[in-house]
Amino acid sequence: MEMKSSEQKGIFSSPITTLGKAPLGWVDELGAVAIFLSRAFLRIFRPKQVSSIIQQIYYIGAKSANIVMLVGFFTGMVLGLQLYHTLVKFGSAGVLGSAVALSLVRELGPVLTAIMITARAGSSMTTEIGIQRISEQIDALSTMRIDPLRYLISPRLAASIISFPLLTALFDIIGIIGGYISGVMLLGLDSGTYFYRVQSSVGMEDINGGFVKAVVFAVIVSTICSFKGYFAHMRKDSYGAKAVGLSTTSAVVVSCALILVGDYVVTYFLM
Repeated sequence: MEMKSSEQKGIFSSPITTLGKAPLGWVDELGAVAIFLSRAFLRIFRPKQVSSIIQQIYYIGAKSANIVMLVGFFTGMVLGLQLYHTLVKFGSAGVLGSAVALSLVRELGPVLTAIMITARAGSSMTTEIGIQRISEQIDALSTMRIDPLRYLISPRLAASIISFPLLTALFDIIGIIGGYISGVMLLGLDSGTYFYRVQSSVGMEDINGGFVKAVVFAVIVSTICSFKGYFAHMRKDSYGAKAVGLSTTSAVVVSCALILVGDYVVTYFLM
């Protein structure tokens, strides 16, 4: 009877155990990411970090400027084209500048900039740190009494916090120019009307809101990408080079998903 009851207990508890594993795993990883972020952030303010931060600003920020400007330009052109034909139906083509500028500054600028940086610099960040982990270079740093978080993670976090808002501003400006080319130069809208609407409709609260989102996205992307690379050796589904590849894929997917989730949360609190 005891064996039978224990078998029945195992049968009935198995689905509940399986159901609970996923949430517990998410909570466990969320706690690990929070500790990882806090430790890396505190190490930003240690001495001799400026040169490393500048190097990462160049790689994360300056090297991503071309793709950000390209995407921003064509995003603005598409917005100008689509919004013009929509506004004409309601006799409101004159507010095209307001529609383009507010769409870019409030939403599309921070989100698309963060996604582009994730695709270019975030994936590289995960791969580089992951290779250093599986080749035991991070262990060698610890052996030499060099803090890996201070040496590898903190400069990337600081550089992301600086670079994301700057690239977002660049995206917004280039996007507004793209909207001008579509609406004014190609579709015949008055130039003065376009820029007057841009100037009158965009306020500091809109710009500040976009920068707040950019900083939040910077923390998300740099933390997730660094975390996935730093602990690539602890993956249960693979090891070695394959673990680095899977970690990179996971970092990009999770970062992009959290960018959209974070965008909603920040927008909710800023409205």
